[in-house]
Amino acid sequence: MADVVRVVAADDPVRALFSPAGELTAEGRSRLGLDAAALRELYRNMVLIRRADQEALNLQRQGELGLWGQFLGQEAIHVGAMTALRSEDWVFPSYREFGMAMIRGIDPADMLTLFRGLSHGPWDPRKYHFAPLAIPVATQVPHAVGFAMGCRLKHSDEVVLSTFGDGATSEGDWHEAMNFAGVFKAPVVFLCQNNYWAISVPLSKQTAGSIAERAQGYGFPGIRIDGNDVLGVYAAVRAAAARARQGEGPYLIEAVTYRMGAHTSSDDPARYRTDAELQAWNAKDPIARYQAWLVQQGIIEEGTVKAIADAAESAAQAMRSRLLALPTPPPGQAIFGRVYSNPPESFLREREEFESSLEGP
Repeated sequence: MADVVRVVAADDPVRALFSPAGELTAEGRSRLGLDAAALRELYRNMVLIRRADQEALNLQRQGELGLWGQFLGQEAIHVGAMTALRSEDWVFPSYREFGMAMIRGIDPADMLTLFRGLSHGPWDPRKYHFAPLAIPVATQVPHAVGFAMGCRLKHSDEVVLSTFGDGATSEGDWHEAMNFAGVFKAPVVFLCQNNYWAISVPLSKQTAGSIAERAQGYGFPGIRIDGNDVLGVYAAVRAAAARARQGEGPYLIEAVTYRMGAHTSSDDPARYRTDAELQAWNAKDPIARYQAWLVQQGIIEEGTVKAIADAAESAAQAMRSRLLALPTPPPGQAIFGRVYSNPPESFLREREEFESSLEGP
């Protein structure tokens, strides 16, 4: 008889915080160690990034951005995960983690230059420990694992957070990264934002079984949690990061949420999903439910809620003003200018060909 394989250790620090249904238990909630100010800050950050997200969509609809991918409904994951990490921990995001970057302190107006066609990504990743937004699906996951191995080889206790959507888990890059991380115990936390839709393909049509349970096949634990609970996300990422920091290797967190907006501004979700589904998830809105809990606990009052909403509105308008005031570089510079420090001749010829093809003003 073959030996029984036990992948999930009895002392798994994440699973003990959650019920079998993936909800943060009362005991787990009591162990968070967040005071009232910290709990209000979670709420404030969710409101700020949601308003910025809406303003970015407004800018796209007014022709000021070429494309926008909303993260409406996924704010709890953005804020909970980033709050759980240390500032020196690294993040390798996909293209929908704009809110996470805001929490790290990156100027949202600068970030929008990427979607305005003015830059390839204007921030210094080394300053913020936040890699560029990755547009091709799942390509950032092997990068995250490789970087995590580098952290370990230089005897750093930095941990890497790799974020992706449910659609990415069907990509070869994702499986290769998971396998490598499991074999070499890379200090990485895999955070899947399962928002149920890979563009227009529902989860049931592109994934058989649970995403979280796939981790066992790679030799490390995974868990499915409520991704609309900011405290639950905070608890899971913090515990998984601590485990990785102690040399115990990777962890996969499947945070279940819902993409309330379109895949991108080029998409029409009304063509493939129902109003009933949307309404069901709207009732689970991560900000509204957290606000209700804060009120119930006596941690926040109406005046503070209004002040936070006003601050979010001001910040969104400031983001818009800063973006529209930024100078527009020549097209050749925007596209080719930051690719090589010493560009080869073939690259220079390509740039010349591109610039000569442009129509005059």
